[in-house]
Amino acid sequence: MAITFAEVQRAARAIAGSVARTPCTTSRTLSEITGAQVVLKFENHQFTASFKERGALARLLCLDASERARGVVAMSAGNHAQALAHHAQRLGIPATLVMPSYTPNVKVEHTRRFGARVILDGEDLDQAGAVAETIARTEGLVLVHPYDDEVVIAGQGTVALEMLEDEPDLDALLVPVGGGGLAAGCAVAARALRPGLRVFGVEASRFPSMRQALRGEAIRCGRDSIAEGIAVKRPGRLTLPLIRELLEEILLVEEEDLEAAVLLLLEVEKTVVEGAGGAALAALLRERDRFRGLRVGLVLSGGNIDPLVLVSVIERGLVRSGRLVRLRVRVADRPGALAEVTRILADAAANVVEVSHQRSFGQVPLRAAEVEFVLHTRGAEHLREITAALAAKGYASSLPDSPPAREEAR
Repeated sequence: MAITFAEVQRAARAIAGSVARTPCTTSRTLSEITGAQVVLKFENHQFTASFKERGALARLLCLDASERARGVVAMSAGNHAQALAHHAQRLGIPATLVMPSYTPNVKVEHTRRFGARVILDGEDLDQAGAVAETIARTEGLVLVHPYDDEVVIAGQGTVALEMLEDEPDLDALLVPVGGGGLAAGCAVAARALRPGLRVFGVEASRFPSMRQALRGEAIRCGRDSIAEGIAVKRPGRLTLPLIRELLEEILLVEEEDLEAAVLLLLEVEKTVVEGAGGAALAALLRERDRFRGLRVGLVLSGGNIDPLVLVSVIERGLVRSGRLVRLRVRVADRPGALAEVTRILADAAANVVEVSHQRSFGQVPLRAAEVEFVLHTRGAEHLREITAALAAKGYASSLPDSPPAREEAR
């Protein structure tokens, strides 16, 4: 079966009413930050918090009675598993999901809650896929591939179909790329509805498999990424030629870019995305000059981030922006010295989170002590005000996690 716009339209009719038509809105603040007119497609608002519901449901609806009775099996890093388990349960179809051993617990537990049989096996999606294929053969189950399936690709293409119905004047569309199902489906829809629209894929630089395959390079990937949803080492057999034909380019983003995008979406849009869900914004932030002045659509593909990972992203982002800092201050080893420093910090409106005090280690002179404060600040300018206030009272300070503040000897 050819993957055509007609197939995307057919998938849209099939899943209508069972999958959310997610919001597609312009972000005024992100537009000001990036210099582009930013339009966000909130696929993290799906019931299972990712676009994967579209392709999974479209594929399940194609099963005949015998296939439904036997059940389905799939490999997944998490989002396809949850989507397939949810709709299989709703349709009364037995589902088995093979997930890599490292899969975030939040995705594993949500999948189990939908009544699916969950098997944790393999170091990555490729190894989990081999297990799923074996189960499909030995148990007679239907393998529902997360991206290398014509109906699944067409289902994912309904994301762009909806976007262009809501926002027909987009100049560019940025889509996360793992195996390529979402990007390929969106490109099919976008080219049909607006031939001049430029579609870009976004990969994590640690997993640039699609870009390497397009260039005929040997595929070399890292071991892990915050964007585990697109940490795919083997591009799809069906998606690769579609992406080669229809996409403008594959852009790469670093881990810090992904973390910054996740935090920015949380702060600005008050929306939670996983690493892969922030990839499109990460690329726009990294390539501002290229997209400046254009109307750019970003697919926020999913929101299933482990809470502990999200906490770490927030803390690391606060550190990078100077809103959470470690500040070392040398004080005289005498009564009242620590109280004086904390009073200076309080007067400068610095919020003290932690204090540690030591006089025996490092290069601290006799009759002196070094105090390390963890502070909440309003940012870099406020931090400069804090260090200046300390210096005015004769206290030298340093920042061990960033270029040191200017020190003035007592």
